[in-house]
Amino acid sequence: MLQPSLFSNQPQGITLSEFNTRIANVINGTPSLQNQWVIAETSDLRVVRGHCYMELVEKDARGTTVAKVSAAIWASSYPRLNEKFKAATGSDLKTGMKVLVMATATYHSQYGFKVVIYDIDPNYTIGDMERQRQEILNRLTAEGLIDMNKQLPWPVVPQRIAIVSAAGAAGYGDFMNQLSNNPYRLQFYTCLFGASMQGAQTVPTVMAALERIKQHQDLFDCVVIIRGGGATSELNSFDNYDLAAAVARYPLPVIVGIGHERDVTVLDYVAGKRVKTPTAAAEWLIQLGTNALAHLDELQNDVVAAARDTVAHAREQLGYFTSMIPASARRIIDTNRIRLDHFTTSIPVAANNLIANQHTRLQRAIERMTDAVAAAMQREQQHLQALDDKAMLLSPVNTLRRGYSLVRVGDKCVTSSDQLHPGDTVTMQFADGTADATVK
Repeated sequence: MLQPSLFSNQPQGITLSEFNTRIANVINGTPSLQNQWVIAETSDLRVVRGHCYMELVEKDARGTTVAKVSAAIWASSYPRLNEKFKAATGSDLKTGMKVLVMATATYHSQYGFKVVIYDIDPNYTIGDMERQRQEILNRLTAEGLIDMNKQLPWPVVPQRIAIVSAAGAAGYGDFMNQLSNNPYRLQFYTCLFGASMQGAQTVPTVMAALERIKQHQDLFDCVVIIRGGGATSELNSFDNYDLAAAVARYPLPVIVGIGHERDVTVLDYVAGKRVKTPTAAAEWLIQLGTNALAHLDELQNDVVAAARDTVAHAREQLGYFTSMIPASARRIIDTNRIRLDHFTTSIPVAANNLIANQHTRLQRAIERMTDAVAAAMQREQQHLQALDDKAMLLSPVNTLRRGYSLVRVGDKCVTSSDQLHPGDTVTMQFADGTADATVK
């Protein structure tokens, strides 16, 4: 320890190493900071020379970090703990996982403060993943999206297939091989829309592929989202609300074949059809085609059977009608002979009745005509008498009798004084004779 100067008022001090030693004694000697089970989320996890370094963080409901500490799993423990975690969850420890770890707070005078992890409970991580998945499913159900894609009608034989997968993935190869080499020689037309099927880019690239397909949806019958098997945790990207909602609302039926038979993701719940593997997706499409072929065969057999039944029934009817023709002909002839006899008997009576009726009508017409002619003659006689009376009234003789006279020059009557000239001789006719006169 430093000794204070006799001539200085400065406070007594200690070295930094002694100060750090005191901190270490406090932290390393506190039982409540030793072997405590701590819930946190991993961040910035990396493995360096066998040691696993990370940040343990705690976030509130809004995603804001409220606590953070540096942590490590030393090389002496990391292989064992990681193997234990992977055996239970199917994945190595990595960033972004909710974990329950046994941690001890340590402080080294040279390297500072650090939390050392000595054990991990993988069941907590599995439970948290399942909790998140259930929350997403509950939200999709509450929003009415969970069965929306399932309600879309399927084509009888979907042959135009849009595929969302990684181009070089084994699952994509299995799907194409199964589809192309089907024993029934069914023809399928496929188009790959590449996407990353694991890691942080899974959700954005799959959604981008779905959006590109939607722009040409009239060219496809359905969409297939496929990925081969892998660690269970590698499928966590498919437990995403935004991706699940996009699949649920998709305008085309969606088939999901992700992982193995034991693997189930949120996408499996919202897809129109869920199958266990990419190969199973191809088998299901082939099965639809074979079902259609079988149905066509059934229809063909039904048509043939119906045709045979129709021909047999027609032949039976033809035989029956053939046997009935002579009797029917005789019956028709007899019936028409009776009708003819009846007509022969009734014709004279009908003719006499018709003649009598027409004679009566003729007599009535003659009577009407005679009356009409007499009435017309009477009217014409009255008209002629009226004309005769008018002619007698206008006769020149009657006019002369009333004191008028006619003046003629030769054979022409004079109607104007301009026709007369001095010295002309005119003849004047009176009712009782004529007289000549000279014009002056």
